[in-house]
Amino acid sequence: MLAHGPRAGRKVLRLYQGQPTAFTQTRDALSVNAHGFSLHAGVALAADDRQGLEQLARYITRPALSNARITLNGKGQVILKLKTPWKDGATHIVLEPLEFMQRLAALVPRPRLHLTRFHGVLAPNAKLRSKVVPKGGQKAEHTCEHAAHSAPLRMSWARMLKRVFDIDVERCQCGGMLKFVAVIEQPEVIEKILTHLGLNPQPPPIAPARREEGLFEAA
Repeated sequence: MLAHGPRAGRKVLRLYQGQPTAFTQTRDALSVNAHGFSLHAGVALAADDRQGLEQLARYITRPALSNARITLNGKGQVILKLKTPWKDGATHIVLEPLEFMQRLAALVPRPRLHLTRFHGVLAPNAKLRSKVVPKGGQKAEHTCEHAAHSAPLRMSWARMLKRVFDIDVERCQCGGMLKFVAVIEQPEVIEKILTHLGLNPQPPPIAPARREEGLFEAA
């Protein structure tokens, strides 16, 4: 249903490739649709499968739609190809540009809203949450010579770079670990050092945002 515009309250236009066929829903013991929610529990990972866990997390956080499934017709309307056909066999939906933007805006989360929500035993107020969630945040107890540090609650920036871009800024090419010796923040000192090393002291220009040419141009 459309929320705004001249066609508010109406259903979106649908396109069909060929004759609509009867929709048959497969039943799986590990998936269920109930009360407006769908749950798929057919994917399982071993406790030490870190690569599989990362791939699953990347799949969950994928974008809502792909530019490859968006085209414009001769009237300037947006045609969105559905990833899977609807129950009635529809394969595409047709939207006015403003209607398309309204649907995209609905996918943008509100400010200061948690993007990851936990339910069941992992819910914030679940009675059994303390039984399954590792405890952290205790203050470190120091002794005269050694200190017992608790595990960090957040992943370090260097670790995030390693996870996302496969760049380990804490390890040298020789295999040894790097450590901070000094932090230089004065622009004139940085420029002098880079010039002495034969490097360009000017930062690279910021590339403009990429856009697909002709995607939203008038027909």
